[in-house]
Amino acid sequence: MTPGLVATIMLLYFVVLIGISLITSKGADTTTFFTANRKSPWYLVAFGMIGASLSGVTFISVPGNVGKIGFGYFQIVLGYLVGYWVIMFVLMPLYYRLNLISIYTYLEQRFDQYAYKTGAFFFLVSRTIGSSLRLYLAATVLQLFLFDAWGVPFAFTVATTIVLIWLYTFKGGIKTIVWTDTFQTLFLVSAVAICVYIIANRMGLSFSGMVALIEESNYSRIFYFDDINSTLFFPKQFLGGAFIAITMTGMDQEIMQKNLTCKNVGEAQKNMFWFSLTLVIVNLLFLTLGALLYLYSAQQGIAIPAASDELFPRLALTEFGMVAGVFFLLGIIASSYASADSALAGLTTSFCIDFLNFKDKNENQKRREKFIVHVSFSVLFLIIILVFKEINERSVIDAVLNVAGYTYGPLLGLFAFGLSNQRSVQGKLVPLVCVLSPLFSYLISANSQALLNGYNFGIEILIVNGLITFFGLWLISSDKKKLVA
Repeated sequence: MTPGLVATIMLLYFVVLIGISLITSKGADTTTFFTANRKSPWYLVAFGMIGASLSGVTFISVPGNVGKIGFGYFQIVLGYLVGYWVIMFVLMPLYYRLNLISIYTYLEQRFDQYAYKTGAFFFLVSRTIGSSLRLYLAATVLQLFLFDAWGVPFAFTVATTIVLIWLYTFKGGIKTIVWTDTFQTLFLVSAVAICVYIIANRMGLSFSGMVALIEESNYSRIFYFDDINSTLFFPKQFLGGAFIAITMTGMDQEIMQKNLTCKNVGEAQKNMFWFSLTLVIVNLLFLTLGALLYLYSAQQGIAIPAASDELFPRLALTEFGMVAGVFFLLGIIASSYASADSALAGLTTSFCIDFLNFKDKNENQKRREKFIVHVSFSVLFLIIILVFKEINERSVIDAVLNVAGYTYGPLLGLFAFGLSNQRSVQGKLVPLVCVLSPLFSYLISANSQALLNGYNFGIEILIVNGLITFFGLWLISSDKKKLVA
């Protein structure tokens, strides 16, 4: 994998993406950018969502984490499945019935402007941080494969990465992304399948032999029931996964924006059904890859890097040959950009619709302001990535889930309160409740061992956060009924 070859692959890859952008953005206006004119085929949305949902975090961190917890991450994946079905039957019908562009306008209709702006604000914070961390991985790999050899600083690598995303999303927006994500998901799934095949072949394993070796190893454990205080305890992981899916997909403008480009709610539900099943299979493939990476390293006497996120990139670069290196590069590019491009479009949409009151402006104003917002979020991504590089001390997937537990909790509480009763809230106090909730959740988590007899919170802190928000909203509410028609 010479720098010249890596640069050529990158160039060709983005030529294709920009070509797709040029085709799909013909005649595009701001409505196209935000909704794709509600004409996306459901099967394209379903397939493309795999890449957007997995991201570079899954591609690198999930295999790397197998060395620590085996197949324990699959407990979360099973929870995801339940969460996606809640989205399918509860949230999707609501969003389509109200004909929403930004899903947070539901909070305005159900409550008032304060709840609406608060919900949108927490999405902006959550998705900006989470997507920046995901994109950090792509930039790290590009630095390893390409720019280190040329002596290029990491900041330039990140800036190049973000500029490339901006180039193919700035005009067509979500319409372009539905198609580019499909293209990128194809490379992501192909890359992990080919890497699994190459490693198994190197180890002289048939399919059945590979399965048997993994089952007999220390990496095959899925379920953890033995220690309720452990963050890996199955009910914690399963429930946490379910609520992560509900919030990070069903209450997330980035992901739901794609679903809302389908023609009707029936097609959107069909998309979510097949996406949820496929995602389970793909995650199993990633876990299999992780087990093989560690088993191969043990067989060959290769030292495991201190940072587990570095294992897959290092072996793909140095051990598995040209084909594996090329497909690894394509996979990490595809997974990272499929997530980051839709995040950039989702953040731009939310800020424009939720904070700039686009419905009262003409098309020229919309275009100009959308351009400024799009560029601004790109710069913000750059800043967050550079800061995270200086303070990163954990697996990126741990960091992403940890951030989500605190930033998505208020969204969970707001939507749950609105859907479960007809009470009205004192709007001016809603932001205070939603700011205090993560703070109380953090204090509970930080002191849980002393307060709860050794109990450690994991991703289920999201549920606690949502419950605190729900309780706070109840305290500032009255029984005066207000329900979306």
